[in-house]
Amino acid sequence: MTTQAYASPSTLAPWAEVVPGMSPVTVGDLLTISDDGYIYEVVEGILVRMAGSGEEAATIGLTIAADLRAFVRPRRLGVVTPADGVYKFPGAETGLLPDVGFYAAQKRALIADRSKPIPFAPDLAVEVASPSQDAAAMAAKAQLYLRGGTRLVWVVWPQAQHIDVWHADQLDRPAATLNAGDALDGADVLPGFTYAVAEVFADPLA
Repeated sequence: MTTQAYASPSTLAPWAEVVPGMSPVTVGDLLTISDDGYIYEVVEGILVRMAGSGEEAATIGLTIAADLRAFVRPRRLGVVTPADGVYKFPGAETGLLPDVGFYAAQKRALIADRSKPIPFAPDLAVEVASPSQDAAAMAAKAQLYLRGGTRLVWVVWPQAQHIDVWHADQLDRPAATLNAGDALDGADVLPGFTYAVAEVFADPLA
C-alpha cells in the first residue's frame, strides 16, 4: 500500500485518527484487519482508528445492548448488534461500528450475505464517548450517522453521566441531553422502549 495525502482528521473524522501510509480501503476490508487493540472504521475510503474501550465504556455499551435486545427480540422488532458490527453507509465508501446498533426487521431482506458488512446505516446508533473525544468530535459522528440514514443516535458521556439524543430532523445540535433523573426513549424507532439513564451509569457491583 502506498502513502498519499488525506483530508485532515479534524474535518474527515474528528472522533478518530487517520491511519498513516494507507491506500484507499473499502468497508469490506474492515473484516480482514488483524486485531491489534484498535477499533477501525472507514470514512470516504480512508481508514481511521480509535483506541479500544476501557471497562467503564465497555460495560455501559453492554448494558444498553442487553436491555435493547431484551426489548427487541421477544417482539421480533429487528436486530441489535454489538460493538464489532460493521454498517456500510450508502454512497461514499463509509463504514462505522457503533458501540451498539439496531436495525428494524424489515431491513433483513436487504442483506444478501450475513457474513459481510451490514449494507445500510443502523436505525439506532449508540456511541459511548471516550475521554479523548470531545463534544464537537462526537457531534460530527452523530451527524454522519444521521446523514447516512440513521434515525436516532445516543451519545453517552460516562464522565459527565449524561446522554445526548440526536434525531434525523435536527442535525445542528442534540434534540435533548438526558441526565440521571431522565429516561432513554426509543421514539419512533423503538416505540415503547424506555430505560432509566441512572441505570446506564450504575456500577454493576454496587
